[in-house]
Amino acid sequence: MLKKEKKLKEKEIIYNTETLSPWKIVFRRLRKNKLAMIGLGILIFMFLFSFIGPFLTPFGAETMNFAMKKAPPNSTYLLGTDLLGRDILTRLMYAGRVSLLVGIVAVVIEIIIGGTLGAIAGYYGGIVDAIIMRIVDIFLCVPFLPILIILGAIMSDRNVSPEIRIMYLMFIIGLLSWPSIARLVRGQILSLREQEFMQAAEALGLKDSRKIFKHLIPNVIPQIIVSATLSIGGAIMIESALSYLGMGVTPPQASWGNMIQSVNNFIDLMKRPWLWIPPGICIFLTVMSINLLGDGLRDALDPKLKK
Repeated sequence: MLKKEKKLKEKEIIYNTETLSPWKIVFRRLRKNKLAMIGLGILIFMFLFSFIGPFLTPFGAETMNFAMKKAPPNSTYLLGTDLLGRDILTRLMYAGRVSLLVGIVAVVIEIIIGGTLGAIAGYYGGIVDAIIMRIVDIFLCVPFLPILIILGAIMSDRNVSPEIRIMYLMFIIGLLSWPSIARLVRGQILSLREQEFMQAAEALGLKDSRKIFKHLIPNVIPQIIVSATLSIGGAIMIESALSYLGMGVTPPQASWGNMIQSVNNFIDLMKRPWLWIPPGICIFLTVMSINLLGDGLRDALDPKLKK
């Protein structure tokens, strides 16, 4: 019996040493974090709700029933209807697509610009680093929300169509948000460029572009992933705030922010909670789940940060 137990333990040790890659170790740590897994589950549900849900509903985003304006939840309209008789549940699904896409695309733009400029600044140093960091300082001094409100007002004045407006909104949020990523990447590159694998790359005579994009940036991906995950929640909140103020996504295109904005009087606010509570809950759950997942990823990728 003792021999069999020893053999089983040896097999387990061999199995563990052979199969555990760095990303598998990260995933195992992440699975142990219950809050992060709850956040991941909620986030997956929100994606399925937003992108698969519209195929399962009998209504369209703009299907109107004027006989059922502001109707409370019932067997036909599970979450009630809005001021034009549109199904709120269906509009929540379509609005989720817009809010999630704005957050994801804006963060992708942020990573591309910030990651590239941060890597260049960290690798070359000197005058290149000084110029890029001064540009970063200028962007950080620019008041973020007032600039977005001004740009939103300009688009409203020029009657930009809702579909084009969404694309502009993604680009503007990403363009104004890249400095934080640039600083993060620059700090990591400054330490990485002094390590032995970079000395080996120098000895091989590799091009600077190859050293930056093939050797340095891949080593910063864990930190970028954590920062990007948390930034998506911020971008969704910004889009929702702008849409609530009437400067973001405009009707008839639905977003969670402009669904709340449609409740513009005290009577609707107090007596018709189905008009504004569902989109508010969607924003809360999405941003909370993203933050929980981001915290879990940070602890899984670098356990030393956990105290």
